[in-house]
Amino acid sequence: MIFDLPGRFWRGNLHTHSNLSDGYLSPAGTAQVYRDAGYDFVAITDHFRGEYGFPMTDTRDLRTDGFSTLIGAELHAPLTEAGQEWHIIAAGLPLDFAPPSAGETGPELARRARAAGAFVGMAHPAASLLTAVDAESLDAAHSIEVYNALSDREDRGDSWHLTDVLLNRGHRMTTYAADDAHLQPQDPPPCKAWVHVRAESLDPDALLSALKAGHFYSSTGPELYDVRIEGNVVVVHCSPATKILLSGGHPGAEVKQGTDLTEASLPLGLFRGLHCRITVEDAAGGRAWTNPIHLPVDNSTH
Repeated sequence: MIFDLPGRFWRGNLHTHSNLSDGYLSPAGTAQVYRDAGYDFVAITDHFRGEYGFPMTDTRDLRTDGFSTLIGAELHAPLTEAGQEWHIIAAGLPLDFAPPSAGETGPELARRARAAGAFVGMAHPAASLLTAVDAESLDAAHSIEVYNALSDREDRGDSWHLTDVLLNRGHRMTTYAADDAHLQPQDPPPCKAWVHVRAESLDPDALLSALKAGHFYSSTGPELYDVRIEGNVVVVHCSPATKILLSGGHPGAEVKQGTDLTEASLPLGLFRGLHCRITVEDAAGGRAWTNPIHLPVDNSTH
């Protein structure tokens, strides 16, 4: 598990917009919002569209000893089953990443971004009305944006259903939560969803390597201190919670509920040979999620 890895957890947002596309603040002002909120890094992922001049927002001069950035963009190309353009997060792109070529599809663009070194995320699947056919075609994605704080305003913030369908079909992808902050005056407040990335430093390459390796968990509030498999149970230690849930590739679940819960041991029997995950919920309704945990066929020998 990631909790014993060298280094520490760094808090960051992977989906953010500035006024180089349709955001409200400059890149510097956008980064300042996250720095002031105690974040350790941010990826400003402006919309990579012709109407904005295909911006690849250069945030290198916004890095300090205690704050880092990942260079990236939200990529777009035709077309999903709903007839909409793709929304693809790519963090860790080179500044000279070329705009989409004529006829380049979303999956092709994502493959090119991954080949260029980016961590590729499937942005807000629920808000984009993605189908399983869509999602399976985006074969270059490392991760799925399972919670998008801006899309939650439309009651389409949570994309766990599609994620579990893909995982049950054998796709080994990680999962992340993000703001999708534009910081417009009418928007919901920022800093509502983030990742905690386990890395030895804030160096962009170290963060990017950890993201690709799945060395992170996601949250809208609670903290995870340790999650590990001991025999045929998952043992969880966390910040005070009202619910600690084990769910995943089986319709059933194991749950512990109470007041100020800080630990739980949940049996794995329902999930033999499947994937599972831990969700922690606090009294304010905030949640934290592990990445999917893939289990051997016989858990009892694990």
